[in-house]
Amino acid sequence: MSDPRLIHIDLDQKSIIWRSAEIEQERRIAIFDLLEGNHFAPQRAHDDGYAGPYRLNLRVEEGRLVFDIYREDESHLETIILGLARFQRPIREYWAICDSYFQAVRQATTQHIETVDMARRGIHNQASEMLMERLDGKIDVDFDTARRLFTLICVLHIKA
Repeated sequence: MSDPRLIHIDLDQKSIIWRSAEIEQERRIAIFDLLEGNHFAPQRAHDDGYAGPYRLNLRVEEGRLVFDIYREDESHLETIILGLARFQRPIREYWAICDSYFQAVRQATTQHIETVDMARRGIHNQASEMLMERLDGKIDVDFDTARRLFTLICVLHIKA
């Protein structure tokens, strides 16, 4: 029986250098939303026919994004590694616009907040589509899952 979804997700704490209260909130929301509804289906066939649900540990190692995928019983299923070079610019742009958004929420008009939020969503959506392309043939994810995973990838890339 197939159950292509994530039931647990961890971020490697060694990969996270620093985060503010706002970033921690983004992380919590992304994980909560991801676990509430997602489509996550590794594409490699396994000898035992295992097809979910999955546990995921995301980490950065030597400039690469590592998806350690586990079965429900926590036994290792597979590891998928993606180069991060193509994501560096979208990650920088996303955090820059997030900083603007966090500042706007504290002191700007509603119209300014909405404008910044629209720009933030645009960057986020483009990066999510890029993530879906990079995962093609490795892990099948829907757009909402890709958006939330991109948020978590960004959290792994915060520099002090």
